[in-house]
Amino acid sequence: MRWWVAVAWIEQLLTEAKKSVDEAEVFFVKATSVSAELKQKKVNLATTSEEYGLGIRTIHLGRIGSSSTNDPGQWRECLSAAIASGKLSTAQEWNGLPQPARLPKSPLSFDASIRIEPNIVMDLIGKMLEGAAKHPAEVTSGSASLSSSTVTLANTEGVRYMDKHTGVSLSLEAIHGQSTGYEFDHSPFMEKVDPVAVGEKATFFAAESDNGKEIATGEYDILLSPLAYGELMGNVFVPALSGRNVHAGRSRLAQSLEELITDPQISMFDDPLIKKASASMRWDAEGTPTHRVDFIKEGTLKTFAYDLKTAYRFSKTSTGSAVRGGFGGLPSIGHHNFIVDGKRGIVDDERVVYIHNVVGAHTANPMSGEFSVELSNAFWMEGGEFVMPLRSAMLSGNVFDMHRNISGLSKESRAIGSMILPSVKINKQHIIGK
Repeated sequence: MRWWVAVAWIEQLLTEAKKSVDEAEVFFVKATSVSAELKQKKVNLATTSEEYGLGIRTIHLGRIGSSSTNDPGQWRECLSAAIASGKLSTAQEWNGLPQPARLPKSPLSFDASIRIEPNIVMDLIGKMLEGAAKHPAEVTSGSASLSSSTVTLANTEGVRYMDKHTGVSLSLEAIHGQSTGYEFDHSPFMEKVDPVAVGEKATFFAAESDNGKEIATGEYDILLSPLAYGELMGNVFVPALSGRNVHAGRSRLAQSLEELITDPQISMFDDPLIKKASASMRWDAEGTPTHRVDFIKEGTLKTFAYDLKTAYRFSKTSTGSAVRGGFGGLPSIGHHNFIVDGKRGIVDDERVVYIHNVVGAHTANPMSGEFSVELSNAFWMEGGEFVMPLRSAMLSGNVFDMHRNISGLSKESRAIGSMILPSVKINKQHIIGK
């Protein structure tokens, strides 16, 4: 469908906005979804729903205003509210919204074969329960959902971008005795999720973690699963790479550019252009074309992430790192597909403490990197096999310091939200037994 037929009202909105402000930006989302929830083995099915979201941002004399609504028919009232809020804001350095760029129009995270239908969700639930039956644990809860959305971004500088996204999301939780197990999977593409494996792994961890043995307090070589590693990364390391946190004095890495801050085998980067990854986009939430951003290259810190607002304020250049938590939120610094990479190999052949998940990572100190978390589904592992479950214990340390002691990355990576992470082997970490 031609642009002006599909969203003619957006053109009207921008024309109206230019009568009152220097610039305006429209962020519009149309989404269809269906989901089902499990309570034990009883399914509660939510019917298919269609939702809309409109966010408007205005800029006038350096003052930024914003407003949002879930009824695009109310765009005039929403625009008036955005203009009014801008009059109350503090003026800042502003050098303009992005102008249009020639970008490929093919979506990166859209599976045209996905149908948003209740029977497909029910089939996914059934396959998770099929996998869950392979181990003697009781299913306590779970969910499956399908979604399809169209995202539109337009501004008074001539940007007219549209993109499509699909999503499949699965989760299951189980219990056996005093032990629980949890597993999930998500992808924009149906072919990349495995509902049987989700169910099987959830009941495996619940069943096998029961009757765990105590571990003495001491220093151990550990193997963090992508899930456990992602909890620590997302709460501490990734925020430290935000230019906003750097310039606000809230990042330990602020004075470390061009310094070696991790083991030399480690690289960290954001690649928004990976096909079939969950958060891939050719343009960020402000319309800046995206590209690969190398934060850490072979252990050396190279750059920080910036959106337009922070870049203009501190005389930097946007890295195309603006994201939105939803249509109603203003753009902020984030990432698309945050990847940890380096030399890959076998990491589970020698004796290690395997940690499937951690509890309490949100309590870590994002400035210092200090943390203390409870281990969940931990095992002694040797020769690639789970040898013995471990009773609840604590792992404490420093997220930044532990990256200097990394001794291996697994050959496989896994998507954890918008991060793509390997299992990580780290030497001499402090575990507190109970």
